[in-house]
Amino acid sequence: MFYPFKLLLLCCLLCCVVPAQADPAQRSFADWQVTCNNLNLCQARNTGQHQGLVMTLERGEKGDIGVGLRREAGLQRSVLAPQSHFMSRLELDGEPLVLAGKWHSSEHMLFTDDAATVDAFLHTIGEGEVITLKQGPGKLSLKGFNAALAYINARPRHTAALTPEAVAGVKQAYSVPPLTSQERSALLDYAAWRMNTSRCSLSPMRQSVRAYALSNTTALVLVNCEAGAWNIVDLAWFVSRSEPVTATPVQLVLPFQPPGHGRRLELMNSVFDEQTGELRTLKKNRGIGDCGVATRWRFDGQQFRLIRYAAEPACDGWHGPVGWPVLWINHPLSATLAP
Repeated sequence: MFYPFKLLLLCCLLCCVVPAQADPAQRSFADWQVTCNNLNLCQARNTGQHQGLVMTLERGEKGDIGVGLRREAGLQRSVLAPQSHFMSRLELDGEPLVLAGKWHSSEHMLFTDDAATVDAFLHTIGEGEVITLKQGPGKLSLKGFNAALAYINARPRHTAALTPEAVAGVKQAYSVPPLTSQERSALLDYAAWRMNTSRCSLSPMRQSVRAYALSNTTALVLVNCEAGAWNIVDLAWFVSRSEPVTATPVQLVLPFQPPGHGRRLELMNSVFDEQTGELRTLKKNRGIGDCGVATRWRFDGQQFRLIRYAAEPACDGWHGPVGWPVLWINHPLSATLAP
């Protein structure tokens, strides 16, 4: 007698199921790089010797595609002097590239998310090899572009949702009683003891100790341990704020497997922001900081929970850590590929 009602209820529940989070991915196709994050937002751009001419293709929340072209000098933006509008100087394989449709333009940038304009543009450049600028630097290789676009189109078009568990503790404002002078002194004494018993290669003269309040009962202690050309590796502990002192090593474990890397993350160039309660790490692959890995973590009462993971494997001078493509995001207010 109640079967129809149960069937209807089951159908309603299935309709309300939140799409599972996607597997993050980052792949290279010749001169193009694709990044898709855990919300299934995807981005592709040309890499390598682009001479400051870069095209970015993004697939948004509704599966719509936006295309942008920028003419800049990457991290050295002041190098390029203003010239005539670069839209009129674009060439495809040595011939003028006519951009029809609805484009938003400025001196150094073009952008469109109009579906018809995007389709026409992709059709125009589909068989091309290179986009250049007449009378000026800029070389936008299209080698691998079609493969990158096909890879994005092959991924599911729905956007995964952030689950309540994923954002637990992230929305709350960070408000923790600061360390007292007595607590800080005890923590520094503990850190000094750890430094004497840890096998760190960094000279004691170069080691620094930092202590921060994480909660009413727990503090974070960071100690410089190793140093390379561009990175400093820290050791960290969760330490009780009261006697008897207990300590647990901090382990940063990623909720996914980054391409070519393990799930455990070293604390490199780590910084704790006392205003937001975020622990940030930055691994630079070279000195100018145009490639590497940047992460942000939030303490949930027991461990640090990842809220953002960005990686840029292409060391081509295009952008710094703030612009690196995002593979994992748990913050509902900043679920974008590049801030």
